[in-house]
Amino acid sequence: MEKSSLDADCCALNTVLVEEKRGHLIPNGNAHQGVNGTLNGGPISAAAGAVSAAGAEKRQGFPERETWTRQMDFMMSCVGFAVGLGNVWRFPYLCYKNGGGVFLIPYVLFIFLGGIPIFFLEIALGQFMKAGSINVWNIAPLFKGLGYASMVIVFFCNTYYIMVLAWGFYYLIKSFNSTLPWSTCDNPWNTENCIEIFRHDDLLSFMNVILHLRNKVLNISDGLDEPGVINWELMLCLMAVWVMVYFCVWKGVKSTGKIVYFTATFPYVVLIILLVRGVTLPGAYDGILYYVKPDWSKLGEVWIDAGTQIFFSYAIGLGALTALGSYNRFNNDCYKDAFVLALINSGTSFFSGFVVFSILGFMASEQGVDISKVAESGPGLAFIAYPKAVSLMPVAPVWAALFFVMLLLLGLDSQFVGVEGFVTGILDLFPGKYYMRYQREIAVAICCLLCFIIDLSMVTQGGMYVFQLFDYYSASGMTLLWQAFWECVVVAWVYGADRFMDDIARMIGYRPFPWMKWCWSFITPCVCMGIFLFHLLNYKPLTYNNVYVYPWWGEVIGWCLALSSMLCIPVSLVYKLSGAKGTFREVCTISSYSNHLILICVLLCIYVIYSFSKRKKCIKFLV
Repeated sequence: MEKSSLDADCCALNTVLVEEKRGHLIPNGNAHQGVNGTLNGGPISAAAGAVSAAGAEKRQGFPERETWTRQMDFMMSCVGFAVGLGNVWRFPYLCYKNGGGVFLIPYVLFIFLGGIPIFFLEIALGQFMKAGSINVWNIAPLFKGLGYASMVIVFFCNTYYIMVLAWGFYYLIKSFNSTLPWSTCDNPWNTENCIEIFRHDDLLSFMNVILHLRNKVLNISDGLDEPGVINWELMLCLMAVWVMVYFCVWKGVKSTGKIVYFTATFPYVVLIILLVRGVTLPGAYDGILYYVKPDWSKLGEVWIDAGTQIFFSYAIGLGALTALGSYNRFNNDCYKDAFVLALINSGTSFFSGFVVFSILGFMASEQGVDISKVAESGPGLAFIAYPKAVSLMPVAPVWAALFFVMLLLLGLDSQFVGVEGFVTGILDLFPGKYYMRYQREIAVAICCLLCFIIDLSMVTQGGMYVFQLFDYYSASGMTLLWQAFWECVVVAWVYGADRFMDDIARMIGYRPFPWMKWCWSFITPCVCMGIFLFHLLNYKPLTYNNVYVYPWWGEVIGWCLALSSMLCIPVSLVYKLSGAKGTFREVCTISSYSNHLILICVLLCIYVIYSFSKRKKCIKFLV
């Protein structure tokens, strides 16, 4: 019975606390949570039991859990993972789309209402439990589906995110030509509309860059139902990037923590160089002014984009932050780390905006158009606006190579840390008796190979449509908001916010500011669910370039990708309840909170399915 289990949990917690007071348990980073969630030979409890003796790990056949060589390794890994392409292109794109500086108002507000509280929660949870994204939810076994959901999301993210790196690597190779291929019109992929000289009356000056991306790099077909042939050059670039990711991850945090020192810092050097160059261009001042000057008329429209950007750029809900935190020493001050990392993340986004808008101001000035018409999408900033800008600069190949090296490194550390988080969660599921010498290397190889096979569908002529399908549904704001909502609810209302604050105090030596507890319990769940429902109510079918509308079966595939992670939580919950001993009434009286949570979960799932079935195109499929 669950009640007996809870009683045993309390006893286990009391025992651990007594041992800590006697000094028998030393918080050195290796002397806590067993890899498979065990406490001195028994299963770890839902309430407490995140502490075990190092000797117990060795007796049961578990290898000692690695810890970061230096604490700075952890900081740099978090910076490398959370600071990525979204900071450089998605944040500036959302700024210019939502009225420039007015976007910063809700963005900063959501940092303190949702970003930092959940960021801190995930890192602290991993550090306390010493486990990856699945076993960390042993604190509330009924909701272990949260771990499986995060694994599904990060797997999808690892699968499609690397395509941007493949495109960047392709552009990097082409940047070593004496003449950039996208700067001229004498190429087989160009059309009669291509011109090499800027025009002040229209946007045809971008045509050579657009044609290079569309007809050469992507060789895009007319729709999702026309996959076409594989682009072999792009496939080789994809293979090369996956090989780099593998050798960054295969030896664990000991090697990862050293590689990120370069991959996380060099992009900042390039950003500074590009900013110095950008502000010297004509029109740069107008672009920066557009960036920082609010357009108050759009203040009511920017809240959803600001909220989803926080969850996207902070890498919340993917489980990788939990995995990174699990390699910390038990007494590491993760509370301070969370604020420092949040400042670096948002500061990078804000700084990148100056770099991007100085270039956009230059482009707008050269064409004699408004800044808002210079770029149409986030990726367009990286593969259209920037390539065009560098082609106009002296020694263009050097600037192009610098930019795409930065792009590659920004995405590479996010990618291999995401793979690290996924592999950590998988390996934590294996009992110690199945541990083998090259277990990590094999697991990483299988993960990379499986993702590469799926990625082959994205290097075809219809690959861009597949990529956008993954990007829009599988790891979108909707799935991340759903995940973040349940993380807060489970920690605050099932495990207990006060109990978790006590656990944190045992790690760092003091209790965090009560604001964290209020956020986990009330503010952040309300913010997450509010944005989630608004996003659902204002759902629009996916389109490509605002022209091509995806077929109904493409939408169905997209919703299957989204629901594959979102349904992990209720399905796992129902499965555990159905397997519990006792009558239905006894099972439903496990705790006073379970009834409410189950009801909320079921109602939300019904609402999602109902909203989905109301789409006319989906009714055709369901009927």
